[in-house]
Amino acid sequence: MREPWRAHPLAWIHRAEAAEIARELGVPLATLGEPVLERRPILRLSDPEMLRVASELTREGVAYAGPRAEVMQICYDKLQATRLVAGDGIDCPKTALADSPHVPDFPLILKPRRGSDSLGVRVVRKGPLAKRWRSAEFLVQEHVRGKEITLGVIGGHIGRPLSIGLPPGTPYSFMRKYLFRPRRELVQDLRLAMRAREAAARIARLLGVNWAARVDFIATPRGRLCFLECDVAPLVSVRSAFAASLAAGGIDRAEQLRLLVA
Repeated sequence: MREPWRAHPLAWIHRAEAAEIARELGVPLATLGEPVLERRPILRLSDPEMLRVASELTREGVAYAGPRAEVMQICYDKLQATRLVAGDGIDCPKTALADSPHVPDFPLILKPRRGSDSLGVRVVRKGPLAKRWRSAEFLVQEHVRGKEITLGVIGGHIGRPLSIGLPPGTPYSFMRKYLFRPRRELVQDLRLAMRAREAAARIARLLGVNWAARVDFIATPRGRLCFLECDVAPLVSVRSAFAASLAAGGIDRAEQLRLLVA
C-alpha cells in the first residue's frame, strides 16, 4: 500500500519502492484512500504517513505488515530514542535540544528532532546557531568523525555490517543516500563487525522493533562505536542497504520477503 502522489521527494522514493516490492511478490498495488485489500496490506509509506496510517489501522484493529505505531513514535523522535539507547549503556554522540543553553562544542551536527532520510542534517562549523534553528524542533549533536556503518534487522535476524564509503566526518545526507550513492562494502574488521551486530541486537530489543529496521552507527579510528539512528520504516527493496546487509548475513531475498509479510 503506497501513499498518493505528492510533490515531495520521500513520496516519490516510497511510491517507487512500493511498486518494486509488489512486482517481486506478485501482489496488487493499492493507494491510500482506495478500498482496503482483502489481504493484510504491506505499508510502504514515507515516515510521517507511515506513522499516521499505522496509528489509524491500530485503532481500527486492522492487521498490516509494518512497524507498530508505538515503535515508530519512539524511533521517529531522535531525542527520545537516543536517550533510551544511551540509558542502556550504549555509546551515543552527546545530544541536546538546539535551544538548550548547554550544547556540544562546535563543529556540531544539526538535525530535525523528528524526521527521516537525513533531510535537514548539516554540519555547523562555528556558532552561534542561527535563530531559526534554536528551538525544540531541532537537535544538536557532537560531531563524531569516523566510518558510517549500517545493519539490517528483521524477525530476530541481524545482517552483516556494511560500511558506507564516505570520507570521515562527511554526513550521510539525503543527497548522498539517494542521488549520489557512495559504495557500500562489508566491514572487514571482525571485532568491529561483532560489536556492531551485538549493539544492533540490543538496540532492536530495547526499542521494541517488531518488523524491518536499519540500525546506523559511526565508528571512529580510535575504536569508539556510536549509535546514530534506528530506522523502523527503512527502504526494504532488493537494492537497499537493509537487503544487502541481510543477504550478506545469509538471509536471501526469498527469506527476506517471507519475513516482511509474515
